[in-house]
Amino acid sequence: MPLLFSYGTLQQEDVQRSTFGRTLSGQKDALPKFEPSLVKIEDPRVVASLGRTHHDNITFNGNSKSRVPGTVFEVTDEELAKADRFEAAFFYKRASVTLESGSQAWVYVDEQSATA
Repeated sequence: MPLLFSYGTLQQEDVQRSTFGRTLSGQKDALPKFEPSLVKIEDPRVVASLGRTHHDNITFNGNSKSRVPGTVFEVTDEELAKADRFEAAFFYKRASVTLESGSQAWVYVDEQSATA
């Protein structure tokens, strides 16, 4: 089963229930050589519905001391496809990364961001 690393909204139970139809069970992990960043939300309707002006994002910086904390979840292929649809609405794309634990996982980043 695929692993999905979340540093943002996919860690929230309400988002999990609406996206996957269930609450996910995961483990804390981290993404090395990345740092937290923000992406401005351009659509005023999205700002109004979310109550925030920026989405969480990550940026690769190559610094071995940098890390982004989050949670890694085991999901089905069908759930990964649901996550793709959820994140595509916010112009995020899926990228393969190696977590601090050594696990290979998928993570979503803004499509304008540089990744390793």
